[in-house]
Amino acid sequence: MRKIIYADNAATTKLDIEVFEVMKPYLLDKYGNASQPYLFSRSAKMALQSARETIAACINASPEEIYFTSGGTESDNWALKGTMFVYGDHRTLMTSQIEHHAILHSADAIERMGYPVVYLPVDKHGVVLPETLEEYISDNTKLVSVMFSNNEVGTIEPIKELAAIAHKHGAIFHTDAVQSVGHIPIDVQDLGVDMLSSSAHKFNGPKGIGFLYIRKGYTVQPYADGGAQEVGLRAGTENVASIVGMAAALKANVDAISEHTAHLEALEKRLLYQLDGLGLDYRRNGSVEHVPGNVSLSFKDVEGEMLLHRLDLLGICVSTGSACDSKNNQVSHVLQAMHIPDEYAIGTIRISLGKDNTEDEIDAIVKALTKILKPGIKK
Repeated sequence: MRKIIYADNAATTKLDIEVFEVMKPYLLDKYGNASQPYLFSRSAKMALQSARETIAACINASPEEIYFTSGGTESDNWALKGTMFVYGDHRTLMTSQIEHHAILHSADAIERMGYPVVYLPVDKHGVVLPETLEEYISDNTKLVSVMFSNNEVGTIEPIKELAAIAHKHGAIFHTDAVQSVGHIPIDVQDLGVDMLSSSAHKFNGPKGIGFLYIRKGYTVQPYADGGAQEVGLRAGTENVASIVGMAAALKANVDAISEHTAHLEALEKRLLYQLDGLGLDYRRNGSVEHVPGNVSLSFKDVEGEMLLHRLDLLGICVSTGSACDSKNNQVSHVLQAMHIPDEYAIGTIRISLGKDNTEDEIDAIVKALTKILKPGIKK
């Protein structure tokens, strides 16, 4: 069987074996419902509290500010809808043009309910400039939601500055940090954010679990009606094993951020150096300030979907920066907002590297791209 080279870590990551091991007891032995009062369930209840404390420490929050969810999508939906609908005052939601669809589709639903929504433009690097927010925001703005880092191109946004502007105008600030938590140092106290979304499977934890940080003293509507879990704000039996796994995965990644960053930056440098040597007409998208390992590349007059499928046939997993349908090729909303020329944008792929990728895998990716794009060159 051909060895698979997985270079799509921004889509999901491999569950660490150590994380799997800490989850197992809560699936097989300590499986009690954490909401029950008897002795058998106390270990599950204690595990929830310990996980909450671990996660809080990783982002410099208080344990009571961490609310467990099913992942980033639920966290984003809860943050936006739980804020916009709480008073029914029809004030404005403000977000950016390059958000994940969990935000954009939530914003669309909010707009259909009669609430005004403003979509902030970005510069050519995918950055929401503080002066842009200053230009668009008003004292009627209720919530500003800007992602911490972009999933397609990796650009890191000036969150601290944006949050300060929002607060100056009396608005609440939320950030979708799904691509950032566990990969970039995050201190919610220093940043001044009111809410922050995260998802465990982006940092080598299990799928189907995440959390929403909600600053103490801030009011948000419950996400679902039912039981009294999460202080009555998020009903549903807690997924104890996955919560324990999420906490373990996050701590492991946070403890090794410097090491992982150095490794990923070296792999990026190796990849780009070799590509430059091939004489290809391509551009790298995004900002100098980006999530380590997220490499968005646009090749001129090439179809990204073709690249993705050809690489797949060679055992290499990447994603594309454009979505194709049967009638035409459509450039992603992120690349459109960044005004990437069509002849480049349509040929975009995202290579997102993780801590387990190697130099040999980088060399293999370059060799595969050479075979596809420069078939006459022996690499």
